Amino acid sequence: MSTLRQALYGFALLGALALLIWGQEARIDVAEGKTELAKAASKTAREDADRNLATANTLTDTLKQERDAQRALRTQQDLLRQGLAKRERAIEELKRENDDLRKWADQLLPDAARRLRERPAITGAAAYRDWLSGRGAVPTAGNQPAQ
Repeated sequence: MSTLRQALYGFALLGALALLIWGQEARIDVAEGKTELAKAASKTAREDADRNLATANTLTDTLKQERDAQRALRTQQDLLRQGLAKRERAIEELKRENDDLRKWADQLLPDAARRLRERPAITGAAAYRDWLSGRGAVPTAGNQPAQ
């Protein structure tokens, strides 16, 4: 009986070893599957990161261009303000020097010119369009009223 017992123990040991090997192989297959999923997720994450980096670089370049454009506009605005101030000083100097010009500048504008300068508080494009189309037409040169 001892030989039979040893044979059974041997078969049991071989069976246990086979089950152990099969279990390890199953674990390895599951681990390889998870590794493949992790690689795919990593690749997707890398692609997303690269796209986000490209977008960030594009936005940074656009922001730089807009800031440069704003700087140029501010410079141009400063130049225009300086030119306007210079012209206003020149007009004031001419008024001080020339009596006829001073008298002319002190007169009220004619009614037609004053109406051209009148403008209500306009809020939006539609209100401006309504204001433009609602005003009376400017008379032609031949039909001007007497002043």
